[in-house]
Amino acid sequence: MRRFPSPLRHSRPLLKAGTLALCLSAGTVLAACGGSSPPAAPSANEGLILNQPTPSHIQLENQNGQTVTLAGLKGKVVVLAPFLTLCQDECPLVTAAFIGLQRDVKAAGLGSKVVFVEATVDPGRDTVARLAAYQREFGADWDLWTGTKANLAAFWNKFGVSYQIVPEEQPPHLDWFTGKPLTYDVNHTDGYILMNAKGNERFVDTNAPNLHGQLNKKLTSLLNAGGIDGLHNPKPLDWSVNQALAAISWVVGTNIPAAG
Repeated sequence: MRRFPSPLRHSRPLLKAGTLALCLSAGTVLAACGGSSPPAAPSANEGLILNQPTPSHIQLENQNGQTVTLAGLKGKVVVLAPFLTLCQDECPLVTAAFIGLQRDVKAAGLGSKVVFVEATVDPGRDTVARLAAYQREFGADWDLWTGTKANLAAFWNKFGVSYQIVPEEQPPHLDWFTGKPLTYDVNHTDGYILMNAKGNERFVDTNAPNLHGQLNKKLTSLLNAGGIDGLHNPKPLDWSVNQALAAISWVVGTNIPAAG
């Protein structure tokens, strides 16, 4: 995967300053349930604060072949990211970031209240079997979703996530699952999305993760030259695990400490 240029990565209309201020104020009120010092809302330069419906009833399929919907996760805070199992750039970094975030959430005793999901933007290759293999091979201990081209397009369109098939770089990377040369890549919007327990989208960050150059060998093996460069030379607005944890804390309404 190669990142979309900025206009596509930030394809949502920006909120007017007054609207954003109202959202920040409302978010602070909603979060005031964790004690005398509720978690602060993410700053405007981290991402976009929203409060809007999600495509809750579009049916997709998880790594176990089970039918899944966002409606089935109502009552839980959802951390969602677009990905593909053959990504060579941002997605392995997101998987690593989710591993760290899930560890922190579970250590705080919130594992039943916060769930992580990665949903594919590559329905042509990301079968149920491939998702299950990715989960086993790379430690993605959460739901991985796929579906029909039409359902995934409708699902991601509601979130403003764009993606398109592009030629594979030469020489081609090898498919970790089949060992065969890759024939195409998929450009897509970066980042992650947060939904509250009511099922509303509350926050979106369309930047890539900043892992400070730290990534395990298996996930590093998926990266091409551009991915390696992104790992070691993150952009100024790329989000850290601690920033994402703070955003999740805001949606949950209680401060979640970093466990590691």
